[in-house]
Amino acid sequence: MRCASDAEPRLGADHVIDYAREDFADGSRRYDLVLDIAGNPSLRRLRRALRPRGTAVFVGGEDAGALTGMGRQLRGVLLSVSLRQRLALLVAEERAADYARLTGLIEAGRLVPSIDLVHPPEDAPLAVRELAAGSVRGRIAITVDR
Repeated sequence: MRCASDAEPRLGADHVIDYAREDFADGSRRYDLVLDIAGNPSLRRLRRALRPRGTAVFVGGEDAGALTGMGRQLRGVLLSVSLRQRLALLVAEERAADYARLTGLIEAGRLVPSIDLVHPPEDAPLAVRELAAGSVRGRIAITVDR
């Protein structure tokens, strides 16, 4: 995230927030860009964290029980039409060629996943609790015997 007080324009994240420890919308900073990756802050909180012409980009869905899982994002895009701030969706285009390339990298051993913990199936509830607690740095794998 880029803070409004930064003087020099640069590429990359100048300030990254751990949402579990910091409140990005507490008013202490205003940002040019907020990437909301499957988050759930209200549109009001997102807008409060943005500079007057800032952009919030929604990446991914939410609300698994909802019909589309994208209600907040769609409301944001519609609201954005009447604002100076921009609320936008990032929709990834999936292509078979990309999956074929990934398969080749995996089979060649050139793509190594970041797996933090491996659990047997009976420990799946523990794995979910660890993931929800934020104590996992990579991914969690559940072993499956064939």
